[in-house]
Amino acid sequence: MLEVAGIDHIVLRTNNLQAMLNFYSGVLGCKVERETSPKLGLTQLRAGSALIDLVTVDSQLGRMGGGAPTETENNVDHFCLQLKPITEEDLRHHLQANGIEVGEFADRYGAQGQGRSVYIKDPEGNTVELRSLL
Repeated sequence: MLEVAGIDHIVLRTNNLQAMLNFYSGVLGCKVERETSPKLGLTQLRAGSALIDLVTVDSQLGRMGGGAPTETENNVDHFCLQLKPITEEDLRHHLQANGIEVGEFADRYGAQGQGRSVYIKDPEGNTVELRSLL
């Protein structure tokens, strides 16, 4: 049985990185924790025990999410749930037993640092990243 320990991070796509930084950092007090190259397009802000990832839509990562966000188009790329300890094999088996298509596990950076995770889709097609505390 899976147990969610918390939200690890949320990824927001943006047309205006500076405005988003002003809001999340300047207004809400989230500190910039990590920045990639502008080409990759990722800025990570610390939000308590979680991260808010800002991805510029014209970057390598941003283009993977489709068109730019608008008032009627989504800008949330995915969110990540931090799971209580479970092996990749047990997680894959649990998901497949429940009819969930499972992608490849990979090393990714999240609120708890580098770790293994996998992307799945919810019934509405939203991308959910699952990350174990192992």
